[in-house]
Amino acid sequence: MGSGDCELHVLAVDDSSVDRAVIARILRNSKYRVTAVDSAERALEVLEMEPNVNMIITDYCMPEMNGYELLRRVKGSRDLREIPVVIMSSEYIPNRITRCMEEGAEDFLIKPVRPSDVSRLCGRLRN
Repeated sequence: MGSGDCELHVLAVDDSSVDRAVIARILRNSKYRVTAVDSAERALEVLEMEPNVNMIITDYCMPEMNGYELLRRVKGSRDLREIPVVIMSSEYIPNRITRCMEEGAEDFLIKPVRPSDVSRLCGRLRN
């Protein structure tokens, strides 16, 4: 793969199929390999099989386990805690953002996520 700019693997987590498709398309347009799943539980299953994901981008509001809880599980895991986690939310709630950042989130994006948001994230990916 030439310049090494990609085959970076991003795990996108969103219970909304529409939002999931949007973020997956933006990421693929930025040349990422994307695995899109519909729940935090599925995300953890994927990470068990493939812990070398370069970034996790997850919705905040999801049933069962929300994005904050997923973030805590990732950051609390010896094997996964190096993976940058980006949280997305359609609501701008400052204390929610602060809490996620304090827990180790790499960034907090307000939906709709734009391609410029994703290109900003590129600089933060672990290779």
